[in-house]
Amino acid sequence: MSQKSNAVQRVDTSSLQSRLSSDATITDASQPLRWSDFKAPQPGRIVHPATAEDVSTIVQWANEHNVPFLVQSGGNGWAKTFTLDETGILIQLDKLRSVVFNENGTQVTIGGGALISDVVPVAEAKSSLVLTGVCNTVGALGAILGGGFSSLGGQFGLGVDDVLSLDVVKPDGQAITISAAQDAEQNDKDLFWAMRGAGPSFGIVTSAVLRAHPVSADKLYAWTGPLIFAPSQLEDVINTIQGMEFVPQMAMALNFLNLGAPTIITTLFYHGSAENGRLAFKALLDVGPLKDATAIVPYSKWNAGSDIACSKGGRKPTFGVGLAKLDPASWRSAFDAWAELIQQPGAERSSVLLNVVPMDKARNLPDSTSSYPFRHTVNFHVTLTANYTDAAFDGRAIEYGQKVRAIWQATDGLAQHSTYVNNAFGDESLETVYGNSLRRLKAMKKQVDPHNRFNQWFSIM
Repeated sequence: MSQKSNAVQRVDTSSLQSRLSSDATITDASQPLRWSDFKAPQPGRIVHPATAEDVSTIVQWANEHNVPFLVQSGGNGWAKTFTLDETGILIQLDKLRSVVFNENGTQVTIGGGALISDVVPVAEAKSSLVLTGVCNTVGALGAILGGGFSSLGGQFGLGVDDVLSLDVVKPDGQAITISAAQDAEQNDKDLFWAMRGAGPSFGIVTSAVLRAHPVSADKLYAWTGPLIFAPSQLEDVINTIQGMEFVPQMAMALNFLNLGAPTIITTLFYHGSAENGRLAFKALLDVGPLKDATAIVPYSKWNAGSDIACSKGGRKPTFGVGLAKLDPASWRSAFDAWAELIQQPGAERSSVLLNVVPMDKARNLPDSTSSYPFRHTVNFHVTLTANYTDAAFDGRAIEYGQKVRAIWQATDGLAQHSTYVNNAFGDESLETVYGNSLRRLKAMKKQVDPHNRFNQWFSIM
């Protein structure tokens, strides 16, 4: 008796190429390098649209042939929600990377596949600031569509608040432009709300117009860099961060890194002079770092300190938590668990990251401004990343991640556990990542994507 084959039938895209523009390409499924290989999508083919019209055509073709798809710009999403296999296609937006400012530098139009490394040099040349994340390899719009945190957030708010309009390909393949303009149709206004916080569940952004912030030449510099602390100083560092007053020009990160021994690093950012930066961070400097490598740095180099952490490849399951407050005892427990993790063979590069951005500017707007749900409740965002290469360690890595996540959640100071969707592992409830926006998002999903074609990223159905 012959055995039934369980082999997956690889997607056949032979009927698609002729429908695309001459510059669009379809490539073999040699997996493009992602930030994390853990639970990464495994498409049968990769389609590289060259125009927004190509994107519409691809979605229409996929619908006609019932082919699953996933959109990718930077390839930094790490959640374990991806189910794409060889029956589906990856829509890689790497040919849509334009960055164009208007004449006075107050607006910038960014292509759907542009990376942060594409945006910053053009912005610097225009002497205009754009809200982006701190990893150069991340898709600029992909990061924003989850909420959009930036070192400049204290001055300008969330990335979603700077979005003026979006060119979107909907689940049916229709291309539209949406905004919050008063004369816009209500359905488009509702979709604009949903896209800014839950965008990957509703459509493909082929380009976006963002507010930009022209500045004088001296404002293209910031005081930034690391302070290194000993593990014994952890409680003092955490108490100091909790008690600091963060003015709009400030932002900071705290890392646990293995530099041959467990090490605490804070990366300070002050958009201004070194003198004013040192005054703003005086309380942390007074803790007594072992090393101070802060300096005045040009806009084009603000993200340089993250380049190593943002390098691609390896297995990196990551667990995120939103916090209203910092509890020193919990942080000591988390540090001890992380220190144990980095002793495991192959997991030496595992790390912890805490991001702090002043939220007063963002909180000038109501929660209803966008579908990002936590602007008035979460003050800190923290992640633990297990970093290794051997898939045999997956189970242990998840155990460590869940353990540390539970430690932080036990003292998060929130009425309901909350995790920034871009930081989530993928096993969280929809309430945890979408909060009070979930009910409205579900209603929008039924209307815009009733067949759940956009189902790879925390499916709202």
